[in-house]
Formats: sequence, C-alpha cells, structure tokens
Amino acid sequence: MVIALGLVLAPQAALALDPPWGKEQKLRERMVLESARVCADGKGHYTVIVPHTPEHDGELYYGDGKTFTQVAPVGYPDSREGMFFEPRFFNPKANDNFRGMDYRVVSYLRLSEDAKTCTLSCGEKSLPQQPVPADQAKELLRKAAYQPSPVKFQPYALLRDDKGTYYLVERGIGADNKSFRIFTGQRGQVKQQKMLNVVTDSQGEIFSTQGGDLRLVVDREEPSFWVVKSKRQKLRAVPVGENLPFIYNELGVYTGARLGTPCDDV
Repeated sequence: MVIALGLVLAPQAALALDPPWGKEQKLRERMVLESARVCADGKGHYTVIVPHTPEHDGELYYGDGKTFTQVAPVGYPDSREGMFFEPRFFNPKANDNFRGMDYRVVSYLRLSEDAKTCTLSCGEKSLPQQPVPADQAKELLRKAAYQPSPVKFQPYALLRDDKGTYYLVERGIGADNKSFRIFTGQRGQVKQQKMLNVVTDSQGEIFSTQGGDLRLVVDREEPSFWVVKSKRQKLRAVPVGENLPFIYNELGVYTGARLGTPCDDV
C-alpha cells in the first residue's frame, strides 16, 4: 500500500527574520525595498509583495502593519508571483493537475501592472484590496518587525478504519523533517497522541504512542495497522493530496489555527 505524501512547503525559517532587504540599506537592498508593493484590506491588514528579481527570489508577507509574517510559498516550480498554499479555501475551477501540481489549493494576491488595483483571491472568493502608495508603503515596511511562517508541520499520511476513526500523521518542515506528530479520532474530534518512539527505514515507519503503535508501510502488498496490545486494526490509506481541504477544515487538527496567509482573516 502506498502512503500518499502531503504537499511540500518551503523550509522553515529561523525564529526571527530580518526585513527582506537586509539590515543595512545597501544599494541592492534599497532597490528591493523600492520594488516592494503593499496592499491593504481596509480592516487593518496588509499584504506585502516582494517581486522576483535576478537578485531576489521574491516573497510574500502578511500582517497588521507593525508585524509581518512570512507567507509559506506554494513550492511549485511554475508558481507565479503572489501565489501561496491555502488548503482551507478550495477552488474547484482551478487546474487540478497542471504539470503534476494541484492549483485548487492555491490562492493568490494579484497586483495590476500599473499598481492601481489589487485583488486577493482565497479559493473561489475574490476580495478587492487597496494598493498603498509607494511612499507610505516604504515607511510602513521600514518600521515593521518580521517573523517566520507559523507553519511548522504538514500532513504526511492520513488513514481511516472501518468505524470512521482517522489517523493523521504530520511531518516537520525543512530541518525538522524527522519530527512527527500523530492525531487520532472521529472527524472534527481528533486528538494529538503523545509520541514515544519513531522507527523509519526503507520498508516504512512505525510510530509508537501511548495509545498504540501505528505501522505505516510503503509495500503495496501490505496494509497499515493500528496496534494496541498486539491487536491489529487494519487501516485504509486516504490520499493526502486529494483531501487537503478535508484535513484542514473538517478533521479538527487545524480548526481555528492561523497559517500566516492573507486568507487568515477572510
């Protein structure tokens, strides 16, 4: 049985971030600051687009004007400026397989070429924003503090038994990719299990918790099991990539959580 993997996000940043143009206002860094654009929703929320340049990869930040949080990028090789991963807002009209990538869980902030109009799209919702004048935006960005994305884990595998109990495995992002978390329970009521041990090799993973041992195998001919006192409960693998809106909106793990995106306050 093949265990589906979750969408890979960008590596987690450090505990604190320098502004995207650096501490010192050197010529190149000033050019990045000059090119950054800010859009506001009129309710005290701002989104910052640092465009792609030969010297800079481009970034997206979201915040209240005093503190900006780095928005985790999509991670797709063909993603465009202003796009970000947003599994809570599903767009069924978007391409579900563009060069192997699912754009139904991608939202974006679109700024017109003349910087006179700005639109935030969260799934099917389209919300007008107000571009902040360049001089005001520059002053806002200079005074603000910056912090990394709050997203530290991503869905790694989802399983279900024949009674409707779900088993979600999360994996740490970037340097923390050897960290795992297990959540079990009925839809909307899953609870985190205390992890005791993790065994991982070419045959799969065994996660030992206080509530049982969850065995995940990659071999197509073997099923996954939830083992409690030597009693095996057979589990069915549920593809993560096809169920991201369900995982983020209905399972209960992420209920009320902020992902640090412009859709947090929609």
